[in-house]
Order: sequence, then C-alpha cells, then structure tokens
Amino acid sequence: MSQSIRFAWTGLYKLGGAAALLMVLLFMVQIVVYIVWPPPRTAIAYFNVFRSNKLLGLLDFDLLLVVDQALQVPICLALYIALRRVNESVMAVATALSLVSIAAFIAARPALEMLHLSGQYAAAATDAERAGLVAAGQAMLAVFNGTAFHTSYVLGSIAMVMVASVMLRGDVFSRVAAYVGIATGVIGFGLYVPGIGIVLAILSALGLQIWNILIARRFFQLAVPDRSQ
Repeated sequence: MSQSIRFAWTGLYKLGGAAALLMVLLFMVQIVVYIVWPPPRTAIAYFNVFRSNKLLGLLDFDLLLVVDQALQVPICLALYIALRRVNESVMAVATALSLVSIAAFIAARPALEMLHLSGQYAAAATDAERAGLVAAGQAMLAVFNGTAFHTSYVLGSIAMVMVASVMLRGDVFSRVAAYVGIATGVIGFGLYVPGIGIVLAILSALGLQIWNILIARRFFQLAVPDRSQ
C-alpha cells in the first residue's frame, strides 16, 4: 500500500480502530448487564423494568448492541479501503452485506418503541387498553428474534468470512487476524445447531472481540506514516 494512499485514509483508519476497541468495551458492559440484570421474557416484565429504570430497560433490550452496529460502519469502510486492492470485488460485496446486516439488526432491536409502549401501559386507564399494549409489546419481542435479526446474523457471518478470506490473500493484516475472522464467522453459524447453538454463538461473539482488537491494532498502524517509504 503506497504512502500517499495510506495518508489519505488516516482519519478513517483511526476512526475504525477506535470504533473496534469501543465495541469490545461495550460488549463487556453488555455482558455485565445480562449477568446482573437478566433480560425479561415477557412484555409485561419489560414494562415493569422500564417503569422502574428506563436506562436498564434499554440496556436489557440490547441498546448497546445497537450502538455496536453503528460503530461497525466505520470499521467496514476502513476494511474496504485497506483491502480493496487485494480483491475489490469481494470486498465490495462483503461491505454491502455488512451494511445490510447492520441495518437489519437495528430494525430488530426496537428499544425506544418498547420504552414508548411501557409509558402508554403505565398510563392506560382500562384493562382493554392494557391488553392491547401488552399484545403490541409481545409483537416487539417477536421482532427481537425474528426475520430481521436472523438476516443480520447470517449476512454478518458471511461478510466476516469473506473479509477474512481476503485478508489471507494479502499482507495488510496478519494471518492470525484472518484465521480468527474465518473461525468466528463459521462458528457463528453454530447458532442453528440444536442443543449447543447458544454456546457456539457465545464463542463466536468472543471471537469477534479478539478480531476487533487485532484489526484495531492494525488500523492504528496504518494510520501512522511509514517513514521507510
């Protein structure tokens, strides 16, 4: 990669590196939230959480993961710029899949809509109104793990494998980062394996954090002018 090209994208590389590290931090916070305050399973339970603590309700509804998805935008763009000369066609497709995955995940986490419904539920004057709001809340929970979520999950896993495969063909990123990315993307499909799906999905999420650290380190290196050139 020429010196002039690297210099032109210094800001994006720094932003991508910072976003990747922030994703790791937010992931750790979200895990603590899940352990200390496990997410409710019913709409009424969510309404009660929102009524007692709005922030906790939003966190239980994966608000931090929505922020994570937004952070992936500069990461995807930085990866495209760094790897486009290795295989521009594959990187273009992978970037498009990643952006669709991001949009789908955000659509699958209607946290603010759930907060609004909880407020309406608290103000409802009749049992009929409350019943209707509970039904609307249950519909939100159906969206939570519905088509948009699975679309995001599958496309994101495919995109990761594609990007990591391009890494293997070039010398921009380490082979360790490439192999971690491929393994993370492949293991992610384990979500659909009966019995152990959740365990494999958790392993994939942990692998993603390792990958984020590895690519963040490389992004920061790319952002520094190479004095040898």
